[in-house]
Amino acid sequence: MIEGFSLRKCAEILHEEVTHVTLFYWRHKILSALKQIPTEAFQGIVEMDETYFLFSEKGKRNIAERKPRKRGGKAKYRGISNDQICVLVARDRQKMTYSGVLGRGRIRTTKLDEAIGDYLSDSNVLCTDSWRAFSSYANSKGLDHYCFKSDGKQRVKGVYHIQNVNSYHSRLKRWMDRFNGVATKYLQNYLAWFRYLDSKEYENTASNKKQMLVNSCLFTVMETNTKLRRTAFSC
Repeated sequence: MIEGFSLRKCAEILHEEVTHVTLFYWRHKILSALKQIPTEAFQGIVEMDETYFLFSEKGKRNIAERKPRKRGGKAKYRGISNDQICVLVARDRQKMTYSGVLGRGRIRTTKLDEAIGDYLSDSNVLCTDSWRAFSSYANSKGLDHYCFKSDGKQRVKGVYHIQNVNSYHSRLKRWMDRFNGVATKYLQNYLAWFRYLDSKEYENTASNKKQMLVNSCLFTVMETNTKLRRTAFSC
């Protein structure tokens, strides 16, 4: 898991002592624990931006709304639509990170407060792009706010920028590419997986392996094989 290997690759390493199907459930039980690692309150400057993943029902049979896609496929509509899943990432300069699925389509102000309201205080300075939901949220919370337009003409205002969070997005997308699409109902688990790896800087060491197993035992996990299989995505 630290290397981000596919399930079939993991089964090969284990000489098929367990099947890739069994490994799928083991993986998600560990991720169900890791995603409970709490986000601490943000300190100082907080960079916040959204990114999007294609809505996916990978693994589901008899999809009614559309034809099944091959290897991820493409959205039906151009731009941001309900075919896209909005993922919010907020990150302070101490690398405390929140990443979460906010729903389908464009980001909404109410969803922002539900997601990160508990981690921000009036001592934080918010740095975002120019999407109006961010400005509305900053104003409603009375936060100092610096915004940067997507044209890239001004990317830095003194110590204020969103380069760290954009870099996180790039690393996340590259890492996710290896899975050839992730079912949306499991996307939050994969976000937690990457957040954990990113905090460990991808070091595949005996210490990190042991720490991952320890952390996965610190939280109560109620997911069973049947519950995971029947999980459905809801906005």
